[in-house]
Amino acid sequence: MENKEKSCCCHEKTTVRDDAQYKKLMNRLSRVEGQVRGVKKMLESDAYCVDILTQVAAINAALNSFNKELLAEHIRTCVVRDIKSGDEEVVDELVGTIQKLMK
Repeated sequence: MENKEKSCCCHEKTTVRDDAQYKKLMNRLSRVEGQVRGVKKMLESDAYCVDILTQVAAINAALNSFNKELLAEHIRTCVVRDIKSGDEEVVDELVGTIQKLMK
């Protein structure tokens, strides 16, 4: 596993994931990355607009699936841990995150 100790975004918090979860998330992102490269090639080859839009919709669905997986794991681990330790601010953070995802 690489770069597991790096902080996320502008926060100082980190999350160490088990090997299975890490691989599952990385595989999902790799598929999305491949889909994006495919759309770039479609655009370069003057593919029909509707065909490109269909592929972009598939990318959005794949990213939403990634977000659902990561959010569920975050709730099961980080949120539960923080609440048990008395840090209820994590609930506000979670609400804010869900609001961002639902835009």
